[in-house]
Amino acid sequence: MEKVTCGECGHLNPYGTHLCESCGKPLDEKDKQASMVDMRYEGVARRSQTYNKTAIDKIWNFFSSVKIGVTIIILTLIASSVGTIFPQEMYIPGNVDPAQHYEEEYGMAGLIYYTLGFHNLYGSWWYMALIAGLGISLIIASLDRVVPLYRALKKQKTSRNEGFLKRQRLFSVSETEHADDMLEQSKDYLRRKRYNVKVENGSLLAEKNRFARWGPYINHIGLILFLTGAMLRFFPGMYVDELIWVREGETEAVAGTERQYYVENKKFSIETYDENNETFAPALERAGGDQIKTYKTDAVLYESSGGTVGTEPELTEVKTDSIEVNHPLRFDDYALYQYDYKLNELNVMSLSMNDRESGETIGTIDIDLFDPQGEYDLGNGYRVVIESYFPNFEFDENGEPSTISDIPDNPAFIFRMFSPEHPDEGEYSFVAIRSNEDIFGENTYEMSFEGVETKNVTALKVRKDHTLPFLIAGGSIFMIGLIQGSYWSHRRIWLRRFGNELWAAGHTNKHWASLKKDFQSLSDKTGLTVPEDKQAKKAMEEQTSDGRDDNNGRS
Repeated sequence: MEKVTCGECGHLNPYGTHLCESCGKPLDEKDKQASMVDMRYEGVARRSQTYNKTAIDKIWNFFSSVKIGVTIIILTLIASSVGTIFPQEMYIPGNVDPAQHYEEEYGMAGLIYYTLGFHNLYGSWWYMALIAGLGISLIIASLDRVVPLYRALKKQKTSRNEGFLKRQRLFSVSETEHADDMLEQSKDYLRRKRYNVKVENGSLLAEKNRFARWGPYINHIGLILFLTGAMLRFFPGMYVDELIWVREGETEAVAGTERQYYVENKKFSIETYDENNETFAPALERAGGDQIKTYKTDAVLYESSGGTVGTEPELTEVKTDSIEVNHPLRFDDYALYQYDYKLNELNVMSLSMNDRESGETIGTIDIDLFDPQGEYDLGNGYRVVIESYFPNFEFDENGEPSTISDIPDNPAFIFRMFSPEHPDEGEYSFVAIRSNEDIFGENTYEMSFEGVETKNVTALKVRKDHTLPFLIAGGSIFMIGLIQGSYWSHRRIWLRRFGNELWAAGHTNKHWASLKKDFQSLSDKTGLTVPEDKQAKKAMEEQTSDGRDDNNGRS
């Protein structure tokens, strides 16, 4: 599209410009008829208001709209709120079926919540699409405004067009025979007020705090960085927040490291406050007993040096440390935090096969509750087969034995006992804690509880966060932009001499009272006529007119 030539200064303006970028002359017929010009973007041509032909133009115009941006923000806030109605899947027990959990815990509402995918809302594709849409909207809306605004402010001339000055919100005309002296006095005073002053051919431009105009756009940069950090949390390798349980004497792969690192729990210990200490005794008595002071895990970190699939990895010790609350084990970009624990977890259960009549013990078996064997040979024709194993036993809604989880908090078994008397069919026995039942009531043998081994278990939180710099930088930049745009205002004062008249006009993007105060001080020093506030005058006239109409109505 052709550029628009200013008839006064000859400057070539982009198509769609309302006010000449150089002298400020109104170029649009609507602006020529207006009593005040729109100075939000200095009357510059914005791409979204000028081009609307190609698909790229339409996409640009769509995302540059403030209404679209606000709509995306509202939709994101609503979606985020819905995600807090019930806990997200990451916060429910990892050993339960999510669909069953939500239905059992929250009823039909929970089932609907799960079915619609709200249980994993913040990682869903459509939520990511909302965040991406918001980021795109911020980028395009900012570029659509800040680039032409920067160009207009950079190209503005000291001498401004008469029509531009007349159509400012603050405008006055001072008649004086000493216009040049008044202009010189104004220049000196405004410089003392820390204005950036330029004088050219009887015209003066005093500008202060232009940087305040960039506050909203710096806000947008901060938000874009923050949103980028939030989205990167769902990219592999950028963010890890996992929980691993490690039993004493055992080694587990560190979650999120692709089995590159392993951690061994050498020993888990708890320290309580000394009840004999006079300082703690009263508080412990009020609390009703021992209170934990700290708990820690003596850990060894290993790195895997590879190995073939199906074989045990070759581990090399990296470091040894005690993991305590607020004292993590750090390595590479990861950190292992002491998160939780479980004391005396059932680990190995010992049971014996006995003759029911004589009480003779045929043999004893030790069952690893986390990895039980399918069959135990006692010799001499005696053997025990585990037909069913329920680590955390309960009866389901149909009265059938089932398990809540894979953790052996309440183990139960259905055994099939073979003997020389029953070498083929065997005898069935149900054994649980405090329960030993002959299923068919015809058994010659029974399984009896002999003992149990327990282990302490530590819970370690695995953390890795490469998105934190984005979040910190984004939040900091956002606050800088907020302060920059809120506490300072971009003020401009124009003076231009026409013979024995000195025209004065002023504009600010906010805090008009401060600009009026500067004009009042300037008037006190130089005798300049204080500019009239057209907007305040118009509001007063409308209020007076409304009052007259009310009086006429009552009469």
